[in-house]
Amino acid sequence: MNNEPTPNNFLLIDGVFSTDDARNVLMTLINNKIQFHEQDSLSRKERFGDSHSAGSRRVDDLLQTRADLATLIDHAQSSGERLSISCTIEVTRVPE
Repeated sequence: MNNEPTPNNFLLIDGVFSTDDARNVLMTLINNKIQFHEQDSLSRKERFGDSHSAGSRRVDDLLQTRADLATLIDHAQSSGERLSISCTIEVTRVPE
């Protein structure tokens, strides 16, 4: 018998988008993730004095991803292209 948790997959984004719509969808997602980690880091700093949390490092990664996506979208826009975006999230229950 296998006791490994089973992942659940959910299709979050699937379609072909204009560059304006792609920018709106992707930047909204990334900006929300950045805001989440910034708020979490601030909360941890205030509660525990922890100023070097994993969330702070994650914000740096997300800022780079946002810049890379902006460049990709800008190039597609200047070339008159649309963008195909597919995003599946995997959620797995993990015992504490």
